[in-house]
Amino acid sequence: MAQTPPSAGRPGRQLIVLGLISVFLFGMMFFSGTAGMSFTERITPRLGMDLVGGTRVTLLAVTETGQEPSEDAMERAREIIESRVNSLGVEEAEVIVEGDDRIVVSVAGEPENALRQVGDPAELRFRKVIDRVASFGSPDEIDLDQLEELPDPDATPDPDAPEGTPAPDVTGEPEATQEPEADNEGGGQGGQADPTEPPATPPGEIPTVAERRQAVEEKIDDEAMAAALAILDPEAQDQDPEELLEAVRPFADLTGPEVAVLPSLLQFYLPTITCEQLNARPAGSIQDPAEIVTSCDTDGVFKYLLDASTVLGTDVDNANASLPAGSNRWEVSLSFTGEGQPRWTDLTREAVQNDAAVPFDPSAVESYIDADPETGQWSFDTSEQAIEQNNRYQVGDDPDAEAAATAPIQCQETGELGNCLVATVLDNQNVSAPQIQQVITSDARITGDFSAADAQLLASQLRFGALPLTFEPQEEQTITATLGVEYLRAGLLAAAIGASLMLVYVFFYYRLLGAVILGSLVASSLLTYAALVVLGRGIGYTLTLAGISGFIVAVGIAADSFVIYFERLKDEIREGRTPRSAVPRAWVRARRTIITANTVTLLAAVVLYLLSAGQVKGFAFALGLATVLDLLIVFTFRHPIMTLLARTRAFMSPKMSGLGKALELDREQEARIRARARAAEA
Repeated sequence: MAQTPPSAGRPGRQLIVLGLISVFLFGMMFFSGTAGMSFTERITPRLGMDLVGGTRVTLLAVTETGQEPSEDAMERAREIIESRVNSLGVEEAEVIVEGDDRIVVSVAGEPENALRQVGDPAELRFRKVIDRVASFGSPDEIDLDQLEELPDPDATPDPDAPEGTPAPDVTGEPEATQEPEADNEGGGQGGQADPTEPPATPPGEIPTVAERRQAVEEKIDDEAMAAALAILDPEAQDQDPEELLEAVRPFADLTGPEVAVLPSLLQFYLPTITCEQLNARPAGSIQDPAEIVTSCDTDGVFKYLLDASTVLGTDVDNANASLPAGSNRWEVSLSFTGEGQPRWTDLTREAVQNDAAVPFDPSAVESYIDADPETGQWSFDTSEQAIEQNNRYQVGDDPDAEAAATAPIQCQETGELGNCLVATVLDNQNVSAPQIQQVITSDARITGDFSAADAQLLASQLRFGALPLTFEPQEEQTITATLGVEYLRAGLLAAAIGASLMLVYVFFYYRLLGAVILGSLVASSLLTYAALVVLGRGIGYTLTLAGISGFIVAVGIAADSFVIYFERLKDEIREGRTPRSAVPRAWVRARRTIITANTVTLLAAVVLYLLSAGQVKGFAFALGLATVLDLLIVFTFRHPIMTLLARTRAFMSPKMSGLGKALELDREQEARIRARARAAEA
């Protein structure tokens, strides 16, 4: 008798492996990342837009000149936005270019606030804080006592001014910590504006720079501009505070885009220009790293005058959001490139060595406000030379001295150690502005009152880079899943009918072996469902109708492997082997065919996944996942169960086992052999 393959004696071990895998998957489903979830939420997979509805957000690309963006820029922006959306745990999101200047983002379920901000440019700048003043909600809320000190570099915000939330810290090794006086700085929203606030202008109607300049010239009269320019000149400050406030009141009527065309110092020192206006400036208004700029915290409590930037977003090599052990504050870890690390170190050194810097002189900064000396009539000087001068700054007693023009600017706003604050600026807002305690030669961390979504969004924006275009949200539509639910019900009904007919047939044709098929399908279904829940919670995999189609196709492929195995088993029995010895031999011969067939299917799924997008990608992922699980069931359930069944009496019965004629032929052949043996003996 032929020797039995060694694998025939290990069905128990294989079933134990399956049990351990099942315990692991179901343990992950019920206990991993389920804090605060109900039982129903723990066992519910993440469903796609066609099953539960979703949201569609339209983003309009706007340019300073009003011209249409290039196709390359739109495609690059689409890729970055898609990467940002997927990094938020939203799989199978659809991000498409619509027309020449729109990108449409469609995702399942109710969007988080972060989704509305995936179109932010995410221009990162690290800037030294030169000065800081309080921002007021309206001219009527301005403290007149403070106006007597402006623009005194030593002026500090009124202690009674409205307080914001604690700011996050930018830290490294050694750490940079937040000084006590900076506790009123805004933060905690990942550098993102409140999505509930209406835009300063209707979506899609942001005027060009030339149109905005013209609007400012029409709104601001000569007297108001003269008073505004006088604020920058300490020698001209002989006006009564009430008269000064009344003179510059027209600036309070400017919109965010209109404020953006004013010189940065006017944006900072004019008390009637508020953080609400500054935060409503078009994204990218202060992205030029060579400019001194004005920015606000996310709460609109303080205005910051910020130095030119030497450390940019391109100097960041990687960014990751995490929740440190023992902490309830999310943080974003930054690692710098080889060229960016020395720049970050030099910036922190400059912040620590503030006493060696040159004092800042606001009156020495060039402006492109052109006022007629005789009539006082003013206008923007739009010549290339004037705009270039406005982007420069000069400090010290001798503005013409090249050394003074390139020397570090001394910070007027410092921490308790006398060191400068360094602001992390994302687009138009400060994420944080901590004091730098020591020179930092390693990486940095941005920490604060972030939610998980805020931290992940900020990390993805920094990781995938800034958008090449500026986008404005146009509309947000809610999509119902009525049609998808109907399709799902019809599909599940069809699948149930098909599965029932298949089971009736296999029990009729294979009898006892049909129980093996049923058990395998049940085990595979349970593992697949658990995997869907775990993957949805872990990597954001979303189940759609296309994914369900992939699983149904995989069931057909699994049925083929049953046929291969069982028919090979019949062949072994017809060749004269007993069922007990035929099972391992049939497995050895069928295993190669089953592995080859599943490998081809898996390779097809991988190629389709890599070369496709959207729902086709979901179909490929589902097909690949089901194929891998089918192979797992084949090795750890189907073959061990067959090995155990081969040792039972029911398996030896042609009527019970389903082997039918193969066993009958085997017995007839055995009877003939015995008859010949008796005849030979006679």
